[in-house]
Amino acid sequence: MAIKDVIAAIRKEAGITQEEMARRLYVTRQAISRWEQGRTLPDV
Repeated sequence: MAIKDVIAAIRKEAGITQEEMARRLYVTRQAISRWEQGRTLPDV
């Protein structure tokens, strides 16, 4: 399973929006969107 799929699955399982996930991780909603699209990867 690709990282983009894992991120989306975790978010959907938690029942939260990209906006809420971004707030909890201290990143932008756009960053979450790019991660889920596979355009970029989260920094470790």
